[in-house]
Amino acid sequence: MKPNEGTTDRIIRLALAVVFFLLAFTVATGVWVYVAAGLGVVMLLTAAVGFCPLYALLGINTCPVPQRKA
Repeated sequence: MKPNEGTTDRIIRLALAVVFFLLAFTVATGVWVYVAAGLGVVMLLTAAVGFCPLYALLGINTCPVPQRKA
């Protein structure tokens, strides 16, 4: 997996993860708890790894580091 997220993108994802976790554990009820927690986990993992599968499918790359050819 080649990184396809830049620093700003990763910071935004981390902030969104915090927001989703706060929603899941304070405001959300019923199935929305699981939806918010799931989105929080996805945002947290993609921010930590620096790779977004959806970006890969769409051909989006916000990572400023030039990619090495394999």
